[in-house]
Amino acid sequence: MRDGFWFSEKYTDELQFLYKVNKIYHHGRTELQTVDILDVGIYGKTLFLDGKIQSAAIDEAIYHEALVHPAMVTHPNPQNVLIAGGGEGATLREVLKHSSVKRAVMVDIDGELVELCRKYMPEWSQGAFEDPRTELVIGDAREYIFNSDEKFDVIISDLTEPLEEGPSMYLFTKEFYDAVKKRLNDDGLLVVQSGSADIFYHQFFANIGATLRELFPVVRGYHAFMFSFNMDWAFTIASKRYVPDALTAEDVERRLEERGVSGLVFYHSELHRSLFVLPLYLKKSFESRGKVITDANPFIWKA
Repeated sequence: MRDGFWFSEKYTDELQFLYKVNKIYHHGRTELQTVDILDVGIYGKTLFLDGKIQSAAIDEAIYHEALVHPAMVTHPNPQNVLIAGGGEGATLREVLKHSSVKRAVMVDIDGELVELCRKYMPEWSQGAFEDPRTELVIGDAREYIFNSDEKFDVIISDLTEPLEEGPSMYLFTKEFYDAVKKRLNDDGLLVVQSGSADIFYHQFFANIGATLRELFPVVRGYHAFMFSFNMDWAFTIASKRYVPDALTAEDVERRLEERGVSGLVFYHSELHRSLFVLPLYLKKSFESRGKVITDANPFIWKA
């Protein structure tokens, strides 16, 4: 691999995205996946895993703020937080902006990837790995959840899509989410990055919604457009008690201020409730067209 070539990402058999590579920071393979860290023009430094874009400098803050803050703000006092995945450290960075947090456990199966991100992408974590509240665990999030008796206020699933034989295939199933529910406090919340929300391919989002509704009394889907993904992106909150889209702008503003959350570029108090307003095609799909994902019948990403 050399500078100045075009990197191709396959989205479907009929659609590919091309990126002009200006600089190669890293190209190689960990034990689990292929890792490319490249400078691709207006996107800036960009992480690709198994040939699929994961995070780009131009808008990584949008993704990570959208993933983290709606759930964190919905909980009135999140102190103990678990992150499944999140190798770049940016999800951890956003969690630690909340002064209420006393402990943040990040569990990622690919220790080599975490070290590559710390070496080549330190602007993502911004010192989060060195924060005394951080506990980094290199291991399988499923095993951690099933074998732990700890309780958390918020659990954040920042995992790659479930590719066949990939490290995340059994981290989106009813059995896994049932174990997650047991690891949440009585008023805890789970948030899941839920894949594409575009008009062509949003079945994964619908299936996650259907799966979580089997277990949680409150399930809400929301979305944010990701420029570097070339599409709208989905997220899902499952809650034991609190209703995320019931918060007013005043509620959100007060909690952000009380916790000293600053340095945001996307999320703000007036945006919070609007994130949960879905376009009609997505609303219909999320509410009625999903299928429950199980260990026996896992979802495999085949766009």
